[in-house]
Amino acid sequence: MRHIRLLLATTLALGAAVPAHADTICEWMDFARKALPERPPQGQLTIIRDGQGDHSETKVALAMFEALNAIDHRYRSYVGLPVGAADADQQAAAMTAATEVLLKLAPTNRTAVQESYDLALAGIAEGPAKASAIAIGRQAAAAVLALPDIDSTVKQSDYRPAAAPGQWVPTALPVIGPYSVAYRPWVLRSASEVRPAPPPPLTSERYARDLDEVKRLGAMNSQERTPTQTLMARYRINSDEMPALRELMDQSGRRLVDNARIFALYDMIGDDAGMAMSDGKLHYDFWRPITAIRNADKDDNPATTADPAWVPLINTPNHPEYPCGHCIGAGAVAELMAAVGGRKPAWGVRIASGSLGTSAVQVTPDWEEWARQVSFSRTLGGVHYRFSNEAGEAMGRKVARLGLERALQPLPANELRPAS
Repeated sequence: MRHIRLLLATTLALGAAVPAHADTICEWMDFARKALPERPPQGQLTIIRDGQGDHSETKVALAMFEALNAIDHRYRSYVGLPVGAADADQQAAAMTAATEVLLKLAPTNRTAVQESYDLALAGIAEGPAKASAIAIGRQAAAAVLALPDIDSTVKQSDYRPAAAPGQWVPTALPVIGPYSVAYRPWVLRSASEVRPAPPPPLTSERYARDLDEVKRLGAMNSQERTPTQTLMARYRINSDEMPALRELMDQSGRRLVDNARIFALYDMIGDDAGMAMSDGKLHYDFWRPITAIRNADKDDNPATTADPAWVPLINTPNHPEYPCGHCIGAGAVAELMAAVGGRKPAWGVRIASGSLGTSAVQVTPDWEEWARQVSFSRTLGGVHYRFSNEAGEAMGRKVARLGLERALQPLPANELRPAS
């Protein structure tokens, strides 16, 4: 585990606007990601009836936002938290809210969480501002923790490999668990709200064209994929947007509540985008390129040709193909970040690779180019068709737009707390 850096907070001037400081929000989100338990290993994804799931990180972010927004009242509260003391210490409120959530959702790391919080809190002078902040942070965390995770009206069923009695099929369980579409969405009305139209028919010209593209460019031994495209396929498997978030949050004039809001929206939109992805994949159950290319003689399309020995550049994920999940995530992030920080940041879009342990931050000129690279990388890796990439990216952008419309909206001027 990498070294965990925590900020020893300093006392803030009472009543003054708090300038954004990336350490306060980003570092506590970094801490949360390390403290929270890992997802269940593949093959151990079971039905969840109650308790906490993959929304734990989002609850940390939302609790920090709610605490800060209760003090620096600028956005709609998601949980209906009342306005708090204007002179409460904002850093103490944020770290208290995060800690209270982590103590509940990361029980195996309770000691580390509590000790880190105690040390950080010790850097803030005793007094009414600190006491008010702690109370607000606890109130925000309690309200967020009270939100339900699972929608009990959604039927969950364990995965059953389909086969004729006695016939062998691969036994690895899919990475999409039975609860994947049973979460209570943050901003969507349902998991299916942004479900895309069906993939093109196997007999269509579009299907044949896109199958041929992934067959040529995504093969392990492709002669048409360039060295740069091979690197793109590997580096874009998983992305780490924290460098871009830090760049945005370090800009002058930003307030702590502004930064907390971005993190909360980032995680809420990300959760719902993942849920929409699971809904689409489970609904259409579309075959992957490795299956389609090896069995192209069975698709009734005269424009496709089977290659029984074809293998992709990267490992094929163990779940249905359509729509592209990475593309949904990239579309959602690109749309959100463009809305809150501009489509073409002056400092460029700075993204690290989450799939490679040692990799430098990569820079693209704008969010459109980054999303395009992520989407195309899935074809270059041999695991997605272009039509699936396009459908996924459009879904992610729609989830982000709905999130911005429905959650944590800026308050009108007449509802803002008067300046002191």
